[in-house]
Amino acid sequence: MKEKLWTKDFIGITSVNFFLMLTFYLLMVTIATFSVNQFSSNESAAGLASSIFVIGALIGRLFGGKYLEIFGRKKLLLTGLALMIIASILYFFIGSYAILIAIRIIHGLAFGLAGTATGTIVAQVIPNTRRGEGIGYFALSMTIATAIGPFIGIFILERFEFSMIFVFCLISVIISTLITLSLKVEEITLSKEHLADMKGFRLSNFIERKSVSITLVATVTAFCYAGIISFLTFFAAENGITQAASFFFVVYAVAVVASRPATGRLFDTKGPNFVMYPCLISFAIGMFILSQATTSVLLLVSGAFIGFGYGTYMSSSQAVAIKEAPAHRVGLATATFFILTDIGLGIGPFLQGYIVPTLGYSGLFFLLAILLIICLPLHHFLFGKNAKA
Repeated sequence: MKEKLWTKDFIGITSVNFFLMLTFYLLMVTIATFSVNQFSSNESAAGLASSIFVIGALIGRLFGGKYLEIFGRKKLLLTGLALMIIASILYFFIGSYAILIAIRIIHGLAFGLAGTATGTIVAQVIPNTRRGEGIGYFALSMTIATAIGPFIGIFILERFEFSMIFVFCLISVIISTLITLSLKVEEITLSKEHLADMKGFRLSNFIERKSVSITLVATVTAFCYAGIISFLTFFAAENGITQAASFFFVVYAVAVVASRPATGRLFDTKGPNFVMYPCLISFAIGMFILSQATTSVLLLVSGAFIGFGYGTYMSSSQAVAIKEAPAHRVGLATATFFILTDIGLGIGPFLQGYIVPTLGYSGLFFLLAILLIICLPLHHFLFGKNAKA
């Protein structure tokens, strides 16, 4: 008999993750505008107000992964949410640019703590026989938030005062907190050996070694996806297809949603490689098409290939990273996955910015497609050849 996936706790923790990601993407696309309007920031300072959040999140994930099982999964999630509520309230009282930066770091740290907890708790509530399917649906909450978060942010900006964005974020976090209070979370009882092993500040206390190999490939794919996030708008403007670019992420999200039920089941029944190799190929094809896209149709077709490829590969690699770790180190595995992939997303725009003046946007996307082809043997040697069907 098939084990039940859609339990109250699974729906609850997935909903919490959705609201957290919604506030993240909503603020990422709007806070730079707030910085410019409120403090007359230049482009660099406005960009920092947006991206400094990620630095806070990395710190939160590092310490969240280490202390999750010691402190308690539900307690850490509630702590992160409480700090997010405080940060959301502080946005209403910003008096200077320096205070804005400080609040963004605190908000990011709180988000990192809460995100590490949700990613760990969901692994506990999913039946082992449906791990790939469950993580896939959980990751879908992030994909949907990616698509509608920026839309809500821009919608509010065009029609209301900016303070309404902070109101929306505060309400979202409060809803997440109320859902969390109703969750039943089983805590891991650590042995004396486990506690002794997790003491101190060794690298192994912050990073789960068994999850690193698959996460390294995911980091390279995140690096490639960062190029799309950062330069798609400029590429579309250069080719006169700006209107189609606004629908790119909608097509991306639809492709992920449409493929998720099948890919999740295949992951669990046929093994990770059965899904992950086609995903890398799909992502590479999508990037090749994007590099040559001079029409709206080609741009949207590339969005479908990239949605299936990147969206599915990332959720699959997250499921593998968690599955590789011992039970008492699942929190560290979750943190390891997001720390490394966030680094890929973070350094991508910076390094790729040096390539654009020489190769152009089309040349950059073509180069990233080649890098994705290289990911096939990389996946094989780091994980695929030893993966069980």
